[in-house]
Amino acid sequence: MSILKEKEKKFIIEKFSRNMEKDVKLVVFTQDFECEYCATNRELMEDLASLSDKIRLEVFDFEKDYEKAQRWGIDKIPATAIFGTREYGIRFFGLPMGYEFPAFIDTIIDVSKGATKLQPTTKEKIKSVREPVHIQVFVTPTCPYCPRVVRVAHQLAIESEFIRADMIDAIEFPQLANKYDIMAVPKIVINDVLSFEGALPEPHFVEHILLAIKPDRTISYR
Repeated sequence: MSILKEKEKKFIIEKFSRNMEKDVKLVVFTQDFECEYCATNRELMEDLASLSDKIRLEVFDFEKDYEKAQRWGIDKIPATAIFGTREYGIRFFGLPMGYEFPAFIDTIIDVSKGATKLQPTTKEKIKSVREPVHIQVFVTPTCPYCPRVVRVAHQLAIESEFIRADMIDAIEFPQLANKYDIMAVPKIVINDVLSFEGALPEPHFVEHILLAIKPDRTISYR
């Protein structure tokens, strides 16, 4: 069964054909039981893969393909990773629908280009990151401010091989919402040592990343 309507498919086909450059692989982890949104997520990814010859879909079972899940940092499902010319560390945990769906489409395009629209100053500052950074962005499908934060996080992952960025649906993963005391979204957690709420401007976001790995640094938004 198709998730997307014909009008939506037509729009996405045109957007992909205008903007995609290199091949993209959607890597989906799923299972047939105890996962409310796994089947829907798989169907959505099958829909998207059918809309461009530049998109390839690979589907893995979370339990049977446990070694692959571990290798790629997949610890919950449904999960979708987007690979391009390299493994960019981009993860979507949960169904990327609602306000998150356009962000998902734009991220596919970014990965196909292997480039982002981040500010030059942001790209320069990110070059100083030389140790692993794990960004978790908690969202809900009805949050209009969340996609902007998810987009910045995923673009940072494209720009730096040291950064991994996850979108996590707080409703689908209530145990994590409790663990990180999610009272409002978007909430961003960096390396489990620093967190903040709200759609901060790009320079502020980057400074929080640098602060998480260098707590004694002086913050500068320039």
